[in-house]
Amino acid sequence: MTDRIFNFSAGPAVLPEPVLRKAQEAIWNVAGSGIGIMEHSHRGKVFDRILDEAEANCRALAGISDDYAVLFLQGGASLQFSMVPMNFLPAGRTADYLLTGVWAQKAVKEAKILGGTVHIAASSEATSFDRIPKADEITYSPNPAYVHLTTNNTIHGTQWRSEPAVPGGVPLVADTSSDMYSRPIDVRKYGLIYAGAQKNLGPSGVVLVIIRKDMVEAGPKTLPTMLQHRTFAAEKSLYNTPPTLGIYLVGEVFKWSQEQGGLAAMAEHNASKAKPLYDYIDGSDFFRGTVQPDSRSLMNVCFRAPTEELESKFIAEATKRGLDGLKGHRSVGGMRASIYNACPRAAVEALVKLMKEFEQANRGAVAGAR
Repeated sequence: MTDRIFNFSAGPAVLPEPVLRKAQEAIWNVAGSGIGIMEHSHRGKVFDRILDEAEANCRALAGISDDYAVLFLQGGASLQFSMVPMNFLPAGRTADYLLTGVWAQKAVKEAKILGGTVHIAASSEATSFDRIPKADEITYSPNPAYVHLTTNNTIHGTQWRSEPAVPGGVPLVADTSSDMYSRPIDVRKYGLIYAGAQKNLGPSGVVLVIIRKDMVEAGPKTLPTMLQHRTFAAEKSLYNTPPTLGIYLVGEVFKWSQEQGGLAAMAEHNASKAKPLYDYIDGSDFFRGTVQPDSRSLMNVCFRAPTEELESKFIAEATKRGLDGLKGHRSVGGMRASIYNACPRAAVEALVKLMKEFEQANRGAVAGAR
């Protein structure tokens, strides 16, 4: 499409174009009802069907059993940083956190604000979060209430290859905001999974929560109503008015993911898409990656040029060529290509082409920089 450019933003991020086309129609007239999705009552039959389909397709993609509740909430993943310890960290207990980046730090901060005892079971902060801790670096506290991890770290560009082993019977809680449904996930290994939608699942404003039903009832009933997971499980995400357009779009993204072949096919697509970019960075005498190879994210590829001046020049040139959102997070600088599920391979090919041309044109200015 000539009126669209390649979007490498970390989030809100690129959405599948077929989903956007459907949304255009649905905003005007959804499901032949004569009313747009944003105008429909969340208590009506049309939205009931939309919500039911979204949940059913969410379950089908990952084989989620009836032992789990699927919730569509608001407040961003950041609210779950608070809701998790509110509901599952009772007084006198300790929660273990695996510290691999800024969002994990924020989750720890919220748990501490609430007065919880937090144990850092592993951390890569000492090396500026350039890697995922190895198994032998993880030391859990005795009988933690839960173990929390962030599966993919958007700012630093690291990703867990698989779930860490946790003590028997201890719930694993995961913030999967930036890689949810980018690959197969065994939900049975988790007590609770949460994800802000705006990277791989849909637009901002929706949070997907998958929670084991025994944990739904574990939280104290003395919390404010809107801060209990049981409130939304009992009311099928309809305790209050939900983000109806956002849920519609998330449901359409689930359908699109199924049409691509499901999560296994999505994982293969994402790996093959990231490979040429990482291969070029590894072979370059100009650009360099910032993450240890065995910890690299398939969602967020972080890299640097020899100088900050050249980085600014590269980002400006990329913007001119219709490659947007490549500036790294303000806390770390550099460049970052977020290549989520809906990012087409052509976008990565265009980026690598630009990098080659930019390196060739600017090599003389930084001879011997690496």
